[in-house]
Amino acid sequence: MKYNRALQEAGVLRALDGLHPPSMGARVSFSDGQATVVDGPFTETKEVVGGYWIIEVASRDEAVAWASRCPASDNEVIEVRQVQEFSDFPAAVKEAAAGLPEMQSQNKA
Repeated sequence: MKYNRALQEAGVLRALDGLHPPSMGARVSFSDGQATVVDGPFTETKEVVGGYWIIEVASRDEAVAWASRCPASDNEVIEVRQVQEFSDFPAAVKEAAAGLPEMQSQNKA
């Protein structure tokens, strides 16, 4: 909790959530335009996302620095990835989203 508090006090924390185990979830896969649902538990799970933080920082290096400060256990891994912004999408996607007000509010490009 000290780490979460430090993120909050630095003003970079936007969201954080823990996730229930995969055994309580479902997987939706797609083939030939059809969705197939498989309920957990799953026979093989090599890597599991247990939760996430969303932070807003100025650079990838700053995000990595915050991740490096996390008091994680020896077997834990934190993957640092950037959230896609509306401006990151190609023109065709932006046009398709033109009728969605929630997408337009993010359109800063």
